[in-house]
Amino acid sequence: MENYALQMKAITKEFPGVRALDNVTFSVRKGEIHALCGENGAGKSTLMKVLSGVYPHGTYDGQILINGQKVELKSIKESQNAGVSIIYQELALVEEMSVAENLFLSHDLMRARIIDWNKIYSEAQKWLDHIGLDIDPQTKVGHLTVGKQQLIEIAKALTQKTEILILDEPTAALTESDVDILIKLLNDLRAEGVTCIYISHKLGEVMTLADTVTIIRDGQTVSTDRIEDLSEEMIITKMVGRELTELFPYEERPISSENILDVKNYTVIDPLGKKIINDVSFTLKKGEILGFSGLMGAGRTELFMSLFGGLRGNPTGTVLIDGKATMIKNPADAIREGLAYVSEDRKRYGLVLGMDITKNTTLAALNKMMKLKVIDNALEVKTAGDITYKMNLKAPNLEALVGQLSGGNQQKVVLSKWLLNDPKVLILDEPTRGIDVGAKYEIYKIINELASQGVGIVIVSSELPEVLGMSDRILVMAEGKITGEFSREEATQEKIMTCATGGEKS
Repeated sequence: MENYALQMKAITKEFPGVRALDNVTFSVRKGEIHALCGENGAGKSTLMKVLSGVYPHGTYDGQILINGQKVELKSIKESQNAGVSIIYQELALVEEMSVAENLFLSHDLMRARIIDWNKIYSEAQKWLDHIGLDIDPQTKVGHLTVGKQQLIEIAKALTQKTEILILDEPTAALTESDVDILIKLLNDLRAEGVTCIYISHKLGEVMTLADTVTIIRDGQTVSTDRIEDLSEEMIITKMVGRELTELFPYEERPISSENILDVKNYTVIDPLGKKIINDVSFTLKKGEILGFSGLMGAGRTELFMSLFGGLRGNPTGTVLIDGKATMIKNPADAIREGLAYVSEDRKRYGLVLGMDITKNTTLAALNKMMKLKVIDNALEVKTAGDITYKMNLKAPNLEALVGQLSGGNQQKVVLSKWLLNDPKVLILDEPTRGIDVGAKYEIYKIINELASQGVGIVIVSSELPEVLGMSDRILVMAEGKITGEFSREEATQEKIMTCATGGEKS
């Protein structure tokens, strides 16, 4: 007989006009790492919100059993008391408080009339030692890297006697070294008998970590398999319901000999006097897909934010668009010159989450929506509808708030917004971060189509397979400088990593 830590039986959850979960069954054995996979919008988050008490008992149909006992979780607190903790991609820590204070924020230790700080720091140190984190418990959380904050969240969950730990896209913003630390910790927790539900679009991590994989598609359970019976290709096929013949559907196309963008001897000094971009020169041709690779902190994002007029600092050098020297002081100048910039942080810089799809889509092209200096609402709705239809946007209607869309559909709204301006140069910073393989494939096809129309494309990505799979040419940055340049044919992961760690291309 199977020893299950969790059983969710025939879970059905409906919202007005939408059945988000349809008779889902999900069972997790004690002490295993169980991956939950599916495209954005498949129902993974909804299922976990049912389990974590965000959607309380009575708002859904079906049963939940924890350690074989039926439970009716009516709140987040009841779920935590039952041994369930969830760690979201957006961490829930108070940055101005210390590590120790964050660890015990909801504990009786912090609610006592007189707080025993010596005991709190002592207990915090024990938990930090337990997860292998060598920091002072009095350190402010805001001073830590995102990777260390992620570990603090896990330690915080463990202090609450967590038996079932849910991790939602835990490595989306982590460096490779932080990912290695997290993987080691999860393996250690598995050895201690902690059950982990692992949600990730990074299938390499799933194949490395998971014991079992459950796949959800369109709100229904597709399959549950042991990891040894699966491959990445099989997982993808089950997730999207069809075979993707290539993860990176690169298409050969004629590339113009004309440069659409010339950057010469470009240097940026920040307001504190630090040189963050150091004498960078490169060209981009019409219809070319130019990949930019490098480690976190290499200066890739800073370079393109500065070129787009969105970075504080003092740039020097020459920028030519279509052979004409330009002086870009702010994003409005950049837009007028034909540049478009899709930020790596779409929620913060690319979208207004509380606004609907229509208004987000037309935000950068309001001048095209006006008649007699007044926005034509009918034209705005038609324009947004036409371009989001081409993007294959999946949403109930154009009045839906962008904040309610999946990551992949949010990214399609961002792309729609910029494409309304008919850009000459489209800069894509981490264009597929946090979105599923099906949505990635669609975005890659859009990139190909735009390049075939003569748009110059820049892809800034931390995922080497993405850079290698989609680029015509690849530039590598380290410490604010370009340290390597490779054609599609000569580029390899080893060559790129050599340049990314500071070694110049020989």
